[in-house]
Amino acid sequence: MSGTRFALSPSWSLAAAIVGLHAAAAAAIAVVLPTPFGYALGAAILALGLAAAWARALLRSTRSVVAIDVSGRVELRNGALHAIAAGRRHVGRFMVTLPLKGRTVLVTRDMLRAEEFRRLRLWALWGKLPGVAPEQLSFRA
Repeated sequence: MSGTRFALSPSWSLAAAIVGLHAAAAAAIAVVLPTPFGYALGAAILALGLAAAWARALLRSTRSVVAIDVSGRVELRNGALHAIAAGRRHVGRFMVTLPLKGRTVLVTRDMLRAEEFRRLRLWALWGKLPGVAPEQLSFRA
C-alpha cells in the first residue's frame, strides 16, 4: 500500500450492532402492535437491518465502499469512483464518517489496521496526511 489509499475490510461488530438494533426495534413494534400488521412491520424492519448490514458493514453490495483515497474519492465494489463531498465529518476514537453525495460513509476501527485507522482519522481532520519536513530528512547528527 502506498499510503494514499485505505482498503476497507468487513466489520462483523458493526454488522452485529446494525442487526441487533433493528431486531430490538422489530421486537418493540411487535410488543406495541401485536397484530399481523405489527408482525409484518417488525419483519420488514428486521429485513431492512439485514440488508443494511450486508451492504454497509459487510461490504457485500455492488454499491459498498471498499476503498478511500486521500485525493478525496471513494471506490465502490462495482469499480465506480465517487468524490467525497465537502461537509461535516465526524472523527472519533472508534469511527470516522465521511459525507458523499446523498449518503454518509461510516468507517469503524475494525475496518482498517490500527496504523491505517489513525492515518485515516488524521486525514479526515486535516485534509492531508502528516509528513516529514524536508529539513528533517537532510538532518545529519
